[in-house]
Amino acid sequence: MKLLNTYTLEIKKSKFIAYYYKIESKDEAELILNNLKLEHKKARHIPFAYKVDNTARKSDDKEPNGTAANPIYNIIEMNKLDNCLIAVVRYFGGTKLGAGGLTRAYLNAAKEVIKK
Repeated sequence: MKLLNTYTLEIKKSKFIAYYYKIESKDEAELILNNLKLEHKKARHIPFAYKVDNTARKSDDKEPNGTAANPIYNIIEMNKLDNCLIAVVRYFGGTKLGAGGLTRAYLNAAKEVIKK
């Protein structure tokens, strides 16, 4: 596993910290996600998507259905990425962004983190 990039986006005091990893297995992805949960104990959500060995997995991590994992996974698919994990740690800033705002935030964080 290798951390390729991070990117932080702030919207209405909510902080979205995106992580982009090169991974070799589902186990590596799970290990990274567990480490992120330990590192960011106060984060509200850590949605993610990964693709490795023709297997994909994604989770909204209690965000409204389809607002987080789908936009992240779409970035992986549109850029034809494989053996990668994108996770976005969200710290809630006190203002609700709504479904559209959340979708845009996760999409933009994922889009920016894969840029070299």
